[in-house]
Amino acid sequence: MPPIKINHIAVVVDKVENALPFWRDALGLPLHHTERNDDEAVEIAFLPVGESEIELIAPMTDDSGVARYLAKRGAGLHHVCIEVEDIAAALKQLSAHGTELINNVPRLRPDGIKYAFVHPRSTGGVLLELYELP
Repeated sequence: MPPIKINHIAVVVDKVENALPFWRDALGLPLHHTERNDDEAVEIAFLPVGESEIELIAPMTDDSGVARYLAKRGAGLHHVCIEVEDIAAALKQLSAHGTELINNVPRLRPDGIKYAFVHPRSTGGVLLELYELP
């Protein structure tokens, strides 16, 4: 299960449109696109940086996981996402090493990307997301 690359670094913000003046306008990152993930109740903006992206995530509801995170910890770094070839094998390997998983089974995005989260208690304090591209 060797990781392929860092796919993205996610930054939680109160509203995507409030964060874009810095990331897009001041810093000069191109805005690739925005989307809504209704399963996670977040709005997302994707800003490419080399082979990776900065992902701005904002809660769409007051009771989503990201809304609770924002209320408890404030805006800032949310998670690091590492791309893997086989997410099921990666989760199995991590589980075999006693890693605490948030998602024991990968979730599926509408674009075919499989993803799962690893609990920060197992990573030294960083929420880790794994991605398997279609």
